[in-house]
Amino acid sequence: MGQSTDWVPSLWMDTFAELLDDDDDSELDYGDQWSLNFNYSLTDKLSMNERKKGWKIYCYSGFANFQCASCSKVWHSAKVTLLFHYRLRSERGSVIMRPFGQACRSCNNNQFELPGFPQEEVERALLRLFAKIRKNCYGEEQDSDDCGPVDKKFTKLHEKSLCQACSQGICCQEDDDDDD
Repeated sequence: MGQSTDWVPSLWMDTFAELLDDDDDSELDYGDQWSLNFNYSLTDKLSMNERKKGWKIYCYSGFANFQCASCSKVWHSAKVTLLFHYRLRSERGSVIMRPFGQACRSCNNNQFELPGFPQEEVERALLRLFAKIRKNCYGEEQDSDDCGPVDKKFTKLHEKSLCQACSQGICCQEDDDDDD
């Protein structure tokens, strides 16, 4: 089966639910209800009011595939930015996610394509997010290898001019830790 180049929100929703619903080994086993939603205009800034309401930010950089809608060129990137806002309030946890796109180098049309993620990368991103949630919402100590080993892939240099997150000053290529 080929690597998907399509942005599939249901893959994220289903994987999120599966990781939380595993009765014997739930990633957030505190009895709270957690939900995942998408906001395609999410930024890496929190207002004072949002901070008071408990919102936190996590930025993740991972592997995904892209396909240009204009010229159909396919490319892979190990430097795809995902932005998460999350909070726990009154036994209800909320996660809001935004994927950032990349522009095609070939046709230079300044159109950002959304990424297609392999299942394994979706799980890796969510497991890292859950580790941040356990640390910041439940006070758990964070193990250095809590999400398993990270496969370092040798890739081309990050092309800031083609990165939607860079164009908005949000890119997390230098540091994939949370801001809070």
